[in-house]
This record gives sequence, C-alpha cells and structure tokens, in this order.
Amino acid sequence: MRSLRGLLPVMILALCHAAWAQSPTYGLGRTPSAEEIRAWDIAISPTGKELPPGSGTAKEGAQLYTQKCAACHGTTGSGGPAPMLIKPQSASTSSGPCVAPCIREGNVMALHSPYATTIWDYINRGMPLSQEGTLKPNEVYALTAFLLYKNGVIQEDDVLDAQSLPQVKMPNRDGYALPEWKPGMPRPFSAKP
Repeated sequence: MRSLRGLLPVMILALCHAAWAQSPTYGLGRTPSAEEIRAWDIAISPTGKELPPGSGTAKEGAQLYTQKCAACHGTTGSGGPAPMLIKPQSASTSSGPCVAPCIREGNVMALHSPYATTIWDYINRGMPLSQEGTLKPNEVYALTAFLLYKNGVIQEDDVLDAQSLPQVKMPNRDGYALPEWKPGMPRPFSAKP
C-alpha cells in the first residue's frame, strides 16, 4: 500500500506532463498567415507550375554572368573557387581549391541535373553569394539560359520562360535516380569531392 502512495504523485505528474506536451501551443510565436506561407514557399518543382512571369535568353545572361557570377565561378564558368558551371571544351587540368561540394566536369549542374527548373530554382534562391534572392525573375531566366546554352543543352536564341523552361530536355533526365534513404540511415552522398 505504501508503494502505491508513492506511485500516485508520479502518475499524476506524468499525466500532467503528457497533457501539457499535447497542448496546441507552447505560448511562443504565432500561426503564420496564408500570405506569409506563400511568400516562404518559393521552391520550384520539375513541372515549373510555380515559376513566375518573365523570360531571358543566353545573350542576356552572358552580360549578367560577367557582372554577377564570374568573380566566383571564373570568367569561362570554370577555374574560380566556386563550383564549375560550364564544362570546358578540353579536359581540365585544374587541381586548385574547390568549394565543397566540389563540382568539376563530370557533375556540372547544367549536365547532371535532371530538370532545368532545378537550375532556375537554385540560382533564384542561392545566388549570388551573400546576396541570395536579389535577382529578378528575368535575370534568373537569362542566367539559366546562358548556362544551358554554354553547356550545349539549348540554342543561343532560345527564350526561356515559365512555359519553355520545364520543357527543356536535360541530358540526364532519364539517368537520374534518388537513392533509397530513410531518416537515421547514413548519408547517401559524401561531402568530399
């Protein structure tokens, strides 16, 4: 009987703790509005249905690349400290430093990515370094067109926009597969070059 009296307070505390943990809020923050959620949800799917209005060509992108990208990625799309963006015409002999993940000829995004929308999405959200999200949609379309053109995926005069970008047939579209992975398993990709 005595052990039951000692167990009763523990059970009451456990029940109170469980009820508190299941409460709808913890008294912190607030529920975001639908408009705030839409503003944060900027990911672009392979279908491109989320792409904004705008357009760009490789010719327009060439000038933007020189202004906003060449300092990190190199004037020819390779040779800079940041990942290679344009596969060189001849085999690269560069053994210089490369920011992780190190991207060289074999895994240039414009050739390795299964969808052209992935390139647009990455540029839009992640570039230029320390100024992420500052490019206008027309600039992102133009830079995407420039990189795809320089890697031989599209023609120089092709216009990329919300309708044409998802239609670009990427060289690796049919050769790409996601590895089997579940939370708790080791990472499927190494962070080393």
